[in-house]
Amino acid sequence: MSLPSPLIDALRAPETLRIAVSGGVDSLCLSAAAARAREGRDLQLCHATSPAVPPAATARTRRFAETHGLPLRVIDAGEFRDERYRSNPVNRCYFCKSNLYGSLTALPGGATLAAGTNLDDLGDYRPGHRAADEHRVIHPFVTARMDKAAVRALARELGLGQIADLPAAPCLASRIQTGLRVEPSELAMIDAIETALRDDLGAVTLRCRRLPDALAIELDAALLDGLSPLRLMQLTTLARDLARPHGGAGLGITIRAYRQGSAFIHA
Repeated sequence: MSLPSPLIDALRAPETLRIAVSGGVDSLCLSAAAARAREGRDLQLCHATSPAVPPAATARTRRFAETHGLPLRVIDAGEFRDERYRSNPVNRCYFCKSNLYGSLTALPGGATLAAGTNLDDLGDYRPGHRAADEHRVIHPFVTARMDKAAVRALARELGLGQIADLPAAPCLASRIQTGLRVEPSELAMIDAIETALRDDLGAVTLRCRRLPDALAIELDAALLDGLSPLRLMQLTTLARDLARPHGGAGLGITIRAYRQGSAFIHA
């Protein structure tokens, strides 16, 4: 197969290319495309671990790099040492990405840093884009005018298998309602609940939102409509059992229809 010419040009232009890999379809597809376009030369993958990154995403990134024979550097970007991030203001993503991109651009080698941003990402309020601009991060999928559907199609053509159909999965901190402090224990609780429910329900659209006094389990509306009262009770019980070891024993639990960004409160 041949890559889109604008994408090839964007991926070949830097002398050395460093890709920020989250473990999702966008950054992994970009990495596979870059390996193809550059024939593996002067290409580095970097992945940041933190309590906000699901362990499954880190494991997926490591497997990808090993399978494709690509160098991978795993770092701690340090956002949990930044009180501005931990306080979870409306622009939390700016502080997260500032720490991430600052750490990656400071690595030796003087490489150009790329992210898997696609056209669909540009329509949301995403303060992290300002941090990307400040650190001169390039966005090859945007340059090539590729949206999420085009990225998934390319991932299939590149033979990435199940990666092409991974549900969108923003960082775990995005599940915590704006203004509530970002705590590692609560992120672990959210990840445990989402992982168990996906094991039960399959690769579905699913979020566990942390609200002031409760957890809201959000499911795709069509899936939710098809669940019986007994099934909903079973899922609620499972979530409650998983919340308890992480300090969530006193939290109410509700199951409702998925709404993108519902934990984000922007005046």
